[in-house]
Amino acid sequence: MNWGFDKVMDLNVKGMFYLTRECAPLLQQGATPTDPARIINIGSVTGMVPQEAPTHAYDISKAAVHHLTKKLACDYAPKHITVNAVAPGFVPSRMSKGLATWGADAEKISSSIPLGRMGNEDDMAGACIYLASKAGSWCTGVILNVDGGTVGTLQIPLSSL
Repeated sequence: MNWGFDKVMDLNVKGMFYLTRECAPLLQQGATPTDPARIINIGSVTGMVPQEAPTHAYDISKAAVHHLTKKLACDYAPKHITVNAVAPGFVPSRMSKGLATWGADAEKISSSIPLGRMGNEDDMAGACIYLASKAGSWCTGVILNVDGGTVGTLQIPLSSL
């Protein structure tokens, strides 16, 4: 048994599923078609594009978060509960600092992001405020990349083929 792998999957996928299942009845009580209740999950761009570092459990757990978000959106839409996810790109954290082991320090990471910087708490808060606001009330099943363009501007480099 790989306790690290299991721990990551338990926290990022199973925990999210069980918490959602337990909270849904309470959320449904106050939900209406014009003002649905909201669930906002935290995914990652690594759930869309795996990184070079050997972060297998993390990357696939975040892919599972994205898929589970879409599945739960199907299940809860008839109950007037939206289910969306924010997929952060690189932000300063203990985890991103650990990527320096593979040559990815904060400066290199920042220079690889199309908008030229790592994300911050205001970037993530703004995305969550949108999804939780009246403006986001007609969105469900959305995985919102908040990544400085890392995924949205991804291109196949033809010059290296």
